[in-house]
Parts: sequence; C-alpha cells; structure tokens
Amino acid sequence: MSKQILSMVEKSSLKEEKDVPQFEVGDTVDVHTRILEGDKERIQIFNGLVIARAGAGSRANFTVRRIVQGEGVERKFPLHSPKIAKVEVKRSGVTRRAKLYYLRDRVGKATRLRERD
Repeated sequence: MSKQILSMVEKSSLKEEKDVPQFEVGDTVDVHTRILEGDKERIQIFNGLVIARAGAGSRANFTVRRIVQGEGVERKFPLHSPKIAKVEVKRSGVTRRAKLYYLRDRVGKATRLRERD
C-alpha cells in the first residue's frame, strides 16, 4: 500500500519521457541550468564528462566532471529537476565501467576516452 502511494507521488514530480535526456556514463555533455539572480532568470552552461549516474525515479542524479584552471570540478545534478533546462550530448565515449571515479587521479591526455561510433 505505501509503495503504491509513494510511486503515485513520485510520478507527479517526474519529467515527461520526451524531456528526459538520453545519455550514458562517459558522454561529454552541456548541462543548461536555470539560475535566478534577483528577479531575472538566465541559463548557465556546465560542460564536462559524465562520470556517474545514480538513483532511480525522482531521485535519479548524475555527476559531471570538468577541469577548470588545472583543478577538477564535479557537480551533481538531479535528472528530473525543473532547474535543468536541457542536457546536450556533445561526444559519446566508450566505457567498460558504470562509475568513472578513476579519472579523478588522471591528468591531461590520460583523461580522454575513446569515442563511440
């Protein structure tokens, strides 16, 4: 009974099927986020490599990593958040793992992944 109620409540907060982006771990993406500054709203783009996906349903999230001025920056995004305007896939990489945490220890060209055809 309680699982049915939870699934009904969760279903109302999910994005529609066409709005959910199709990407995998290893893809290079641009995440367009809505930022509120005072009474104005703008879109900020965070681009990087998807190193992890976790959760299911409304709790689904993904982690994007990029290098800024020689320092690694990671950011987690909720997949079904209304703050996420869109996710564009720029490049698809070949991976054999579900989590790419080993890339945190690598520098320079060692962080590159082979491109998927």
